[in-house]
Amino acid sequence: MKTLTERERILRTYRHQEVDRIPMLDSAWAGTIRRWQNEGMPKDVSWVDYFGFDHQIRVGTDNSPRFAQKVLEENDRYKIVTTQWGTTQKRFRELDSTPENLNYYYDCSERWEEAKQAMLTYHEDRIPWDYLKNNYPRWKAEGRFLQLTVWFGFDVAHSHMIGTENFLVGLLDEPEWATDVFDTYLKTSLDLCQRILDAGYEFDGIFWYDDMGYKGTPFFSPQIYRELLQPYHKKVVDWAHERGMVTELHSCGFIEPLLPDIMQTGVEMLNPLEIKAGMDPQRLKSTYGDKLAFHGGINAQLWDDIDRVKAEMERIIPLMKEGGGYIFASDHSIPNSVSFENMKEIAALAHKLGKY
Repeated sequence: MKTLTERERILRTYRHQEVDRIPMLDSAWAGTIRRWQNEGMPKDVSWVDYFGFDHQIRVGTDNSPRFAQKVLEENDRYKIVTTQWGTTQKRFRELDSTPENLNYYYDCSERWEEAKQAMLTYHEDRIPWDYLKNNYPRWKAEGRFLQLTVWFGFDVAHSHMIGTENFLVGLLDEPEWATDVFDTYLKTSLDLCQRILDAGYEFDGIFWYDDMGYKGTPFFSPQIYRELLQPYHKKVVDWAHERGMVTELHSCGFIEPLLPDIMQTGVEMLNPLEIKAGMDPQRLKSTYGDKLAFHGGINAQLWDDIDRVKAEMERIIPLMKEGGGYIFASDHSIPNSVSFENMKEIAALAHKLGKY
């Protein structure tokens, strides 16, 4: 088979059609890239090109309430800031550290109307027009697969704006508030995306983050998902399909109990199949592989042990690529425990195993 463009390869993977090789789409931590450069990777070449991965082109917009962003405290270890989502956050200076949310301004339904009105107010700079203008012609000429990123659902609400406990209680005690949060986020996201399309930019797919699980269990029951969140997942899938785009859901954690209902939305691809949370690629493939494509599922905790990760790849990749519908990636992202030498072997084996 002739060598396909990235766009051709990825679109055919969504549709379970024949490809030249499985696509390879992943993200690496900033500290990981710095480590590889310190260990010999040229600094003037992107890691994606160096290892022969496909490019992940995603364009997002700003549908936040635009809360005033301020630095409240700063020292040589961290700084404390307020975010555009109204969260007071401690950001550590270590390159790959995770910020700590200290409190949430929009932590209850009483303050929701204030946030809602701010989110529904359009500003031209909510869309990265210069980024699009400067890069879109090159992306199209190079045959890239282009995704619009929408930002809505449980994940952004609990983690960026309201707080996990606050919003989980809201799902049970104030479902009308919870669904209004979902609805407002989705409306603003799709309005911004439509403006991009109306300006003449063409995209191949919609991607959204909505982490709905943690280790061994979802955050909420299938019933809660069906009644409150699923309708909004279906809306974004329908919106994309009406415009000729495919759809991909990213949800970390263990979400297998939700999958029968997620499948009813019509979403085509699931990412990242988080192994440490309990997701099982083999079980997913055997249960849903005729209808759902998969992206990820190679345990990132093994990537610093070359023998173990190669054995895992040799077990998982042939199974997942059978019949099409699989994109190679870690089950989250590539951590800074992965050496340059390991990554060279991992990439080479992925290319070898991924050929059809």
